[in-house]
Amino acid sequence: MNIHATHLLVRQEWFKNCRVTCLDGRITAVEQGVDPAEGDYRVDTLLPALANLHSHSFQRAMAGMTEFRAAGKESFWTWRALMYRFLDHLTPEQFEAIAALVFLEMQEAGYAAVGEFHYVHHQSDGTPYGALSELSDRVFAAAAQTGIGLTHLPVLYTYAGVNQEALAGGQLRFSNSVDRFCDLVDACKGTLTQLPFDAQVGIAPHSLRATSPSDLAQVLAAHPTGPVHIHISEQLKEVADVQAKLGARPVDWLLNNAEVNDRWCLIHATHMTQAETVAMAQSGAVAGLCPITEANLGDGPFNGPTYLAQGGAFGVGSDSNVRISLSEELRTLEYSQRLRDFERNVMVATEGSVGQSLYTGAAAGGAQALNRDAGSIEVGKLADLVAIDTQHPALCALRTDQILDGLCFAASDDVVTDTWSAGRHVVKEGRHIARDTVLARYRSAISDLLDAI
Repeated sequence: MNIHATHLLVRQEWFKNCRVTCLDGRITAVEQGVDPAEGDYRVDTLLPALANLHSHSFQRAMAGMTEFRAAGKESFWTWRALMYRFLDHLTPEQFEAIAALVFLEMQEAGYAAVGEFHYVHHQSDGTPYGALSELSDRVFAAAAQTGIGLTHLPVLYTYAGVNQEALAGGQLRFSNSVDRFCDLVDACKGTLTQLPFDAQVGIAPHSLRATSPSDLAQVLAAHPTGPVHIHISEQLKEVADVQAKLGARPVDWLLNNAEVNDRWCLIHATHMTQAETVAMAQSGAVAGLCPITEANLGDGPFNGPTYLAQGGAFGVGSDSNVRISLSEELRTLEYSQRLRDFERNVMVATEGSVGQSLYTGAAAGGAQALNRDAGSIEVGKLADLVAIDTQHPALCALRTDQILDGLCFAASDDVVTDTWSAGRHVVKEGRHIARDTVLARYRSAISDLLDAI
């Protein structure tokens, strides 16, 4: 496959009239200053596609259901109670149909890959399915339908709080001991073979409140390689509870009690002191930021300026999937900083384009978080690519060096014309090749689900 681009971004530099050659899912050649040849697939502007590093796909079907203010203070915790009630009725078939729609929407928005933080494992009463990996297998089936690059992250969720309270209600679908969790990971690795070569399995201890220090140590020892993702400091109550139980704030405790390095992704590193921010940046871990969901749930903003000044890695994810938009995720990240600091152009370490800093930073950090050999257009890398139309009204007035500022702050995702996931050309002319089939299955599944709720 040859792709000819009028504009091409390679790391931080722009080039004109380039050809990118891909074979077996990887980039094999990048030529500059060449005219299009017969057989080239022609695009306007070619970028490295981002990885969506944090998703709970099933929550997409809840979008819009929790925006009603009840008596008392509305928060993450009241939202969570509604989510548990929703889970009481979700079947494996519905789970698969929802995940397929989510993955399709991600690719149409310009994401080539996803980290699925998967914590729904069992039936509604907590009884495992006949196949322990039943719901993970449904995620795999959705990934196969859409062609998205998948890093699957089975979640260890053992307790209802830091005092090791027993799980109940909607949480029963999450429950695993360390031993059964390890069996689940092994089962997932066994069935992953139905997907292309770039799919992989990592692990996700849910949070310090849903596991214990000894369980965390055991699961890390059992899985010494591969991605490790964890929810870390999303809510002030979570920070207070962990500090009361473990004697330290979540990020501080984790950095001092686990070998946190570049295979880790700390999701929602929202509430950190300056010292925690510096230490996390220096650990090599990726900050997994989900700005749309964090705004929707009222979590609070990330400490961006200090983190970037220390060279910290970051990426973005769509988390609850209340809205799937790559451009809006990046702009919400920057705007959250502006609203807090009463300042403009914050998420850039020194000087330069904020959009380019956001986009290239998230491309590199997302690839690292998913252990995915992507994030830039270079020979040997996975062909995770996205093409955008700079003749679109939102972008046509901009110079080449302003394209990513336009993408992040002026455009919608309808500027995306094509997406490749490890060379799989899944979005053409702005439309996913499986859209009709996936959408029909989703509508049928949702109709059945709403009848049951």
